Amino acid sequence: MSPDPARERSPIAGISLNVFLLGVVSFCTDASSEMIYPLIPLFLTSTLGAPMVVLGIIEGLAEATASVLKGVSGWVSDRVGLRRPLVIGGYGLAALAKPLLALAGGWPMALAARMLDRFGKGLRGTPRDALIADSSEPASRGRAFGFHRSADQAGAVLGPLLALPLLALFHQNLRAVFVVAFIPAAIGVATLAAVRETGRRETAVRPPAFRLRQAPPGFRGFLGAMLLFALGNSSDVFLIVRARQVGLTPQQIVLLFAAFNLTYVLSAYPAGVVSDRIGRRRVMMAGLGVFALVYLGFGLVAAPFWVCVLFLVYGLYQGLTDGTSRALIVDLVAPEHRATALGYFSMATGLATFLASAIGGLLWQWWGAPATFLYGAVLAAGAAVVLAKPVRM
Repeated sequence: MSPDPARERSPIAGISLNVFLLGVVSFCTDASSEMIYPLIPLFLTSTLGAPMVVLGIIEGLAEATASVLKGVSGWVSDRVGLRRPLVIGGYGLAALAKPLLALAGGWPMALAARMLDRFGKGLRGTPRDALIADSSEPASRGRAFGFHRSADQAGAVLGPLLALPLLALFHQNLRAVFVVAFIPAAIGVATLAAVRETGRRETAVRPPAFRLRQAPPGFRGFLGAMLLFALGNSSDVFLIVRARQVGLTPQQIVLLFAAFNLTYVLSAYPAGVVSDRIGRRRVMMAGLGVFALVYLGFGLVAAPFWVCVLFLVYGLYQGLTDGTSRALIVDLVAPEHRATALGYFSMATGLATFLASAIGGLLWQWWGAPATFLYGAVLAAGAAVVLAKPVRM
């Protein structure tokens, strides 16, 4: 019998080899993605001439595509008992999207490139998270997800820092940077060759279907709170455009994005460890509170210094909630429904985030940037209150 993937040692104590390798893959992939992410809004609005409403729709559709595919891929992964092929396919498609974006002559083709990238993210996301859960002991699940998110965001710190010399080397040619971004993405895909499968393909009896009405009350309560939050959680491109609006240069925005991701890196792993000890719901409530304060700040301040401070604090929100939410969902459902529940959650909240991005773009165009951010702050605070209500977990 092959060894349990949850017990295979890695260079990091308490982290299995599978989780470690998936962290390396995410590090490479996010270095690639975040090398270009702060530049995409500038590319769309300045190079391709897309208006703010189109920007919001592009990002909203891209994220909605990822969310819907997470739901589908999670269901497929649980039904067929396989994780790894979906993970490899998803990372591969996302890598191919980088050079496609460089070829865009108008915003419709840029939309196609973003959709391909997000299609890949949706295809890999929930099977990968289920693979992490399968490869971790229950008592250290928060630590495993926290490590993965920290590794992922370490790449997000490196990516923008790589973009700066590339911008200078290519004389601000954004298309050339998009092409170079393919290299670390390809390295990440190659690393997946060493990741072990954890699915249950040999199981003769298929697991019962996951239905929301029969789902545990804790899962349904958590989903409700996060749906409320997602309706105000518009795309991060609005933060980037806001930073540009108050006078920051593209190079400064890239550095700021790296600093934001560094805060994320430094907080995600400790947040996972803390969630193993004091409970994941409390950590999630703290994260939503931080988000509400940050968005309130973005709506009220217009000085470059304070925008920089808010970006750094925003990374704390991401660190507190990203891995913790995944670990909490896995805690709340049966093992045979892990990928399905993760996908269902991502699909539902992602579709709500699509609406949030479209609403955010309209609010910005009609009443200015403060309206977009104040709207998000109010819904985040409301979600924290809902989450504070005792629910049988």
